[in-house]
Amino acid sequence: MASKMAFVPRSISSKAGPSTAGASTSGASAAAKAAAKAAAEKKQDRMKRLRELHLRRNEARKLNHAEVVEEDKRNKLPANHEAKKRRAEWILQDEEKRKEAEAKGEDYDRMKLLDVSAEEAERWEQKKKKKNPDQGFSDYEQASFRQYQRLTKQMKPDMEEYNRQKEKMGDDLYPELNSIAQGEYKDSEEGINRMVADLDKQIEKRAKYSRRRTFNEDNDIDYINERNMRFNQKAERFYGKYTAEIKQNLERGTAV
Repeated sequence: MASKMAFVPRSISSKAGPSTAGASTSGASAAAKAAAKAAAEKKQDRMKRLRELHLRRNEARKLNHAEVVEEDKRNKLPANHEAKKRRAEWILQDEEKRKEAEAKGEDYDRMKLLDVSAEEAERWEQKKKKKNPDQGFSDYEQASFRQYQRLTKQMKPDMEEYNRQKEKMGDDLYPELNSIAQGEYKDSEEGINRMVADLDKQIEKRAKYSRRRTFNEDNDIDYINERNMRFNQKAERFYGKYTAEIKQNLERGTAV
């Protein structure tokens, strides 16, 4: 009986050995597959993040390039380009409001003054007094510049033609440093006639204010035309007392 009881455990242990080894092998294989799957998923996630980073880098590069191009374009524009553009837009808006007021039968200037306070009106008057003070004659360049400002303020732009040209030309209406607008715009007959009429008006006005200076035949002739004569007179008036002795020596031939 004892021998039979001793035989039974050996048979059981001999039968249970292979199944335990198979279970451990299958568990190791499942763990390896799980580890490989986790590694593949981790690698896929990393590749996905890497692609997103590449896309973000390319997008940032494009945005930086566009900003650099815009900054270079702004740097090449004149210093007062933005101010001119804002003033042109303000003129267009003002003309539209004026047309609306005229259509309603209202006085636009009066309606406009209703929105202006007394302090703003006083400040505007002070600006007008300081804006273009008459400093007198300094040189011909300043005189020409003042005349240019006076003439441009008198001009009344044609807003309808301006809007048509703006729709037609787009951004080329405001040329830049490298813009080529040759042949894209042709002056109208009305504009040419208006320019000719304005030039005739300037000539007529200049003829009224220009008077003939009295001519003294006894004076020395040291000029080649009337403009040079007036310049020499001014030079003589300011520096004559300093150059009188040099001039006399040159006339006598005793100058050193």
